[in-house]
Amino acid sequence: MILDGKKMAELITIRVAKEVADIEEKITLSLILVGQDPASLIYINKKQKACEEAGIIVDEHFLDDNITQKELLKIISECNNNSKIHGILVQMPLPSHIDADIVLNSINPNKDVDGLNIINQGKLLAGMETIVPATPKGVITLLKKNYIDIAGKNVVVVGRSRLVGKPLSLLFLQNNATVTIAHSKTVNLKEVTKRADILAVAVGIPNFITADMVKKDAVVVDIGINKVEGKLVGDVKYSEVSEIASYITPVPKGIGPMTIASLLENVLICYQIQKRLSD
Repeated sequence: MILDGKKMAELITIRVAKEVADIEEKITLSLILVGQDPASLIYINKKQKACEEAGIIVDEHFLDDNITQKELLKIISECNNNSKIHGILVQMPLPSHIDADIVLNSINPNKDVDGLNIINQGKLLAGMETIVPATPKGVITLLKKNYIDIAGKNVVVVGRSRLVGKPLSLLFLQNNATVTIAHSKTVNLKEVTKRADILAVAVGIPNFITADMVKKDAVVVDIGINKVEGKLVGDVKYSEVSEIASYITPVPKGIGPMTIASLLENVLICYQIQKRLSD
């Protein structure tokens, strides 16, 4: 069965739009893009469009790729100190002369819609309420909305990035799964992935997971998005794996739309946190 992320994301966007419409104040997200990375431009465009649909104002900062780190930090500081800006998103990757950790940790944790500030990441590790990175949040939401049990299941997450693999593993743990994190250095990866009741893949390698690596009736979540001969494909060989999986996310129209919808939710959460603190 296909897990339709696009349809679910549309429902979330409608709900967020209704909540935003009920708030007198204009909710604003600062989007910061450094350079002209083609993939980043596509993502930023999708985020802008989604914000528009949800009634969220976008404060654009499209910056030259030779901007200094000091200049970038000054822009973030101004956004931090502007009470009319409720969320800040710095699109990754950044040019090599800019330290991403310094930049991400300069964002006010209460405006950190990507949940990548060390404060929010630490809270996630501790199991505290916090702003969760949008992609892992979207994965868990999609599974739960389709009534897929997570508790007690063997979950394998292939990929250990700060943005997806690590936080997703923590969210599965919080939902009482038994979690294994696999990656490019995992020995006998096939043996590990075949044990998974739920297999989540985020390695950035097209068609990396094949049918012989997947247990029959497993739930397969493909988080990868790669361009091959002008077509978008995931990290899972869909044509093969869809034959044996009980549920599978397509690429596109799977986790991508859920990521954007979860970002909208995070903007709203950031607004609500700041509202509570100012009251």
